[in-house]
Amino acid sequence: MGSVQIVTTILAAAITAVAVWLAVRAVLKLVAVIRLGQPAPERFTDKVARARTMLVETAGHTRMLKWGVVGAAHWFVMVGFVVLSLLVLEAYFEVVTTDGGLPIIGHWTIFGLVTEIIGVLGLIGILVLMAIRLRNRPTRPGGRSRFTGSTMWQGYFVEWIVLLVLIFGFVIRGFKVATDHFEFPLWATPVSHAVGAVLPDWADGVSVAAAIKIIISMTWLIVISLNVTMGVAWHRFLAFPNIFFKREPTKPAGSGLGALRPMTSQGKPLDFEEADPEKDQFGVAHVEQFSWKGLLDFSTCTECGRCQSQCPAWNTGKPLSPKLLILSLRDHAYAKAPYLLAGGGKDLTGEEKATQAQLAHLDVLALAEADKPLIGTAEEGGVIDPDVLWSCTTCGACVEQCPVDIEHVDHIVDMRRYQVLIESSFPSEAGVMLRNLENKGNPWGAPQNTREDWTKGLDFEVPRVGEVDDFEYLFWVGCAGAFEDRAKKTTRAVATLLNEAGVKFAILGEGETCSGDPARRIGNEFVFQMLAQQNVETLNEAFEGRDKAKRKIVATCPHCFNTLGNEYGQLGGEFEVVHHTQLLAHLVATGKLTPVQPVDGGVTYHDPCYLGRHNRVFAAPREVLGDAIAGDLTEMPRNSERSFCCGAGGARMWMEEKIGKRINVDRVEEAMATGAKTVAVGCPFCSTMLSDGVNGKGAGEQVEVIDVASVLLRSVKPEQPQGGKETAPIGG
Repeated sequence: MGSVQIVTTILAAAITAVAVWLAVRAVLKLVAVIRLGQPAPERFTDKVARARTMLVETAGHTRMLKWGVVGAAHWFVMVGFVVLSLLVLEAYFEVVTTDGGLPIIGHWTIFGLVTEIIGVLGLIGILVLMAIRLRNRPTRPGGRSRFTGSTMWQGYFVEWIVLLVLIFGFVIRGFKVATDHFEFPLWATPVSHAVGAVLPDWADGVSVAAAIKIIISMTWLIVISLNVTMGVAWHRFLAFPNIFFKREPTKPAGSGLGALRPMTSQGKPLDFEEADPEKDQFGVAHVEQFSWKGLLDFSTCTECGRCQSQCPAWNTGKPLSPKLLILSLRDHAYAKAPYLLAGGGKDLTGEEKATQAQLAHLDVLALAEADKPLIGTAEEGGVIDPDVLWSCTTCGACVEQCPVDIEHVDHIVDMRRYQVLIESSFPSEAGVMLRNLENKGNPWGAPQNTREDWTKGLDFEVPRVGEVDDFEYLFWVGCAGAFEDRAKKTTRAVATLLNEAGVKFAILGEGETCSGDPARRIGNEFVFQMLAQQNVETLNEAFEGRDKAKRKIVATCPHCFNTLGNEYGQLGGEFEVVHHTQLLAHLVATGKLTPVQPVDGGVTYHDPCYLGRHNRVFAAPREVLGDAIAGDLTEMPRNSERSFCCGAGGARMWMEEKIGKRINVDRVEEAMATGAKTVAVGCPFCSTMLSDGVNGKGAGEQVEVIDVASVLLRSVKPEQPQGGKETAPIGG
């Protein structure tokens, strides 16, 4: 060992010792903070499925590859980081001696070939990612990007570290080639040989380059260890457990889609008949009241901004960015952590749990962070502004796009629950809707005895449950389908088509009440459970004696479809629920409905969030439209899982949209840009919002918004009267 090797070995050992010590300290801090969260025992079920999903999503990059080039580039960089870590390990042998290498595998030609290929592809990948970050930098001409709000220096730092580590990997090999210490043939390592051809025959070059590579790598580890909130780096490690512990590992897309998590206290679902606000947690009032998985979510965020780029609120000038919300919660959690780890915190009555002695040594900044309200305006020092919280439509675009399975919607609704149930703090106009739900059983406050008025004028009898026993489907009409003028047209169209196809169905009539979707998504779990339990009891009675496979419900509203099918099981209601477009597609495919008159004029289809993204029903409505129209369906640029929200979800249907551009107007402009004369929808909320948007643009005479069922009815029974243009909603 020469003098150079002695110096490089000492340097490598010293910086590695510091980096490892800091890394261990950082990991312990991360674990300690995450463990502050509430229990979540359901995250430990079905470990085999969880492990399988984690491996598929990480190794297969199934979420990232949806983004094409950037996904492929990221995959090469990820694989390079994992595999080429062996070359970092090998550098520790190379600082000691110029012909050093990994024991056993370090001299295998296949090892040289694989690492050469991965090194080249990793270089290409990181250069592509750097170019994409620069092209989309927030300061560029043209305005905001998905990186707006991200900590840009951290992204640049990580990318440059990766680039330099890859470059010095080839430099080390190049010096080995130049000094004739390289064991791999030209055909297996052509790039390394090419680098060696231009490097000098410097005997100590290998050790010096290896030391530089180690210093670069350990500098990265030191920097991220000193910045535990540096998600752009820590997600490399935290993504694996975050995906493993996702809510529903068997779901093909984001596990935070579909049903909401039930309201829990100490990890157990809350029973409102026995719950006590002084003993049980009602929603989330403090960051430590999120589950430990929530705190893991916040820690894992890589600040990529894919959620932000798809968010309808962000895209229309609202203050909500799912990314910035998660980052705010993350930064608050870690800033407050010293106070919490010292025993601090408020109990459910608002009393401080820690003694003066426990808090005496704490930094003043941690104590100041502890005093911040979780929800509050800038003047109040709040972590999350109320306008941020109430801008969310719960459309699920953020959850769909997140590559590390963060469950944004669950966290937003948990915060809403506390605001509504304990603070009674929510947009005032939504209070009318909640009172109507409690007193009238529907958000419009319409009389219950008018629920069956939509049946008047039909040329066939609509049977009621109790009057007939041999029905195949219970037709869940929903509040919009019963009371809102536009939606009643859809209800009549579906009933007419089912009658035409010979499907035996029945309705509950006045026995039906609101599914509870708007109450649950605004955060009023109490009203949701009141309505849901009433409906579950009614439905169980209607299906008495039938097994689940024969407890079939067809719903025209995706919100009812989602609630009945995905959430009523939490309350003892197990049913087979289909959307009307699914049933209609089946009836057309089996020849029970036959389109005879193609509908022309050009048709585009708007995917409702709770039908498409939340429940993966993309094909059925398109199949129905494909059979009913003349020519091909004209797709909007944002469609299927990336469809843009209409603005009505998350109980936003009953709240004023006062900030930024109206979401429905943005969507209508996209629909009108296709040139289609008909905008087909599969949701009564979408119908209302898009119709209002079309009328607001003064295009009501040129563009019609109509449900898929009505499009099919015009094709199946062209002589069927359509009732003219749609009118304004009741109470709208």
